[in-house]
Amino acid sequence: MTQVVYIGGVEGGATHSKLVICDQSGKVLASAKGPSTNHWMVGIPEVAKRIDTMAREAKAQANIPETHRLSAMGLCLSGAEQDATNKELENYLKTHYPDVADRYMVGSDTVGSIATASNVGGMVIISGTGSNTLLRNPDGSTYGCGGWGHMIGDEGSAWWISKHAIKIVFDHEDNFRRSKLCVERVWELIREHFGVKTRSDLLDYCYAKFCKTTFSGLCAKLAKCAREEDDPLCRKLFEDAGQELARSVCALSPRISPTLISKCGKLDIVCVGSVWLSWELLEPGFTKELESAKFKYDLNLLKLTNTMALGAAYLAADTFELELPRDYSQNYEVFYGHRAVVNGSATNGSSNGSNGTTTNGTKYGVANGTKNGTANGTNGTAKNGTNGTTNGTNGN
Repeated sequence: MTQVVYIGGVEGGATHSKLVICDQSGKVLASAKGPSTNHWMVGIPEVAKRIDTMAREAKAQANIPETHRLSAMGLCLSGAEQDATNKELENYLKTHYPDVADRYMVGSDTVGSIATASNVGGMVIISGTGSNTLLRNPDGSTYGCGGWGHMIGDEGSAWWISKHAIKIVFDHEDNFRRSKLCVERVWELIREHFGVKTRSDLLDYCYAKFCKTTFSGLCAKLAKCAREEDDPLCRKLFEDAGQELARSVCALSPRISPTLISKCGKLDIVCVGSVWLSWELLEPGFTKELESAKFKYDLNLLKLTNTMALGAAYLAADTFELELPRDYSQNYEVFYGHRAVVNGSATNGSSNGSNGTTTNGTKYGVANGTKNGTANGTNGTAKNGTNGTTNGTNGN
């Protein structure tokens, strides 16, 4: 009797994770959520345990026996950047949790994000608790910028914005580097978030009681203050973050294959993480950096509308030559289009479904648009920056 083929995928974040199980037709049968699966934070044994827990929950939803191994499982996890530790996780799962899956494809969350939107390649910028940027060319070559964690990098992330805010306040109060913008409201938000009264009180949370996710939680409060109160320093923090994120794109520019651009007509960048929910605050710094660096390619910023766990499942299917139909256009929306500056002119901005003009103050900067935010105009004019395409057919 032929065994039924099931393919799993895991989106593994530094804070939350998600697992899906697909059948051979590409239909998602079940999903399960879990906590962090970053082995640098919780260790490989705990990551394996959490994957097993999610797999058992999803199998129960899909009426699949716990002992029925999935034909393949794609693991696209935060922190899974090294082949040696990826192999160690795979072996640990096979040894300690043999009923989860027959085979594993283990890679980073950055690769999984790109695979969710396209089988050609592209770029991803993850900006959540931490940050990381990765380019994948059509030949499978990958190049990264960042992803080194909060001790070395994480520029433009929730952690970085929070730390940047605290640093500005401390430097101002020390008369070490006086802020040109008033720090009082930001300092009030810091005190409220951590439940402290003085800068000395805060040191406990910076060292002995340090928790990256707790630290990063301040970012959401800074974003709310920027939007609702228009606090100048809060807005500046996000503008600076946008500039840092665009800088990572520019850093990888020399590595972009001409084949990628010729196949897609532009550079698609998948934007993952909670910081992107504040796109209208990031946009001024992001576009300023692209223009300052004279970035030479047209680009679209994409928001995933389906979990990156699907991309992990796609990669597992492709790795082991298993059939798994997919429609990439259902997995993302375009929320911003940028045209390279040619002869000193270009039309850039978030699409509003008619002329590609910038629309601020809405989630991801999209207003009144079609599903993928591209314009409905004709002839693919430069103004809408979409070459007249609709729905991102085939993710290209």
